[in-house]
Amino acid sequence: LETAFQVHESMGSYLGGGRLELTGENVTECTGGARGLTDGDLARASQSSVDPRRNYEQAMEVAMCIAGVAQAKGSSR
Repeated sequence: LETAFQVHESMGSYLGGGRLELTGENVTECTGGARGLTDGDLARASQSSVDPRRNYEQAMEVAMCIAGVAQAKGSSR
């Protein structure tokens, strides 16, 4: 996500939207995040093999990342 913002900035454009699958359930369908989920964690609580979702914690991290970029740029978008 941060790379997408950087690429747009270097091209003189801005990332105006995106789509993420989110859930409030404690799933492990995406790697990374504050807990450092790895590929080995995916089978623990994966419920979707088609459209992986971010759990609540990961969704909040994405929101904070977007807010941080917007704040750093002084953006009101």
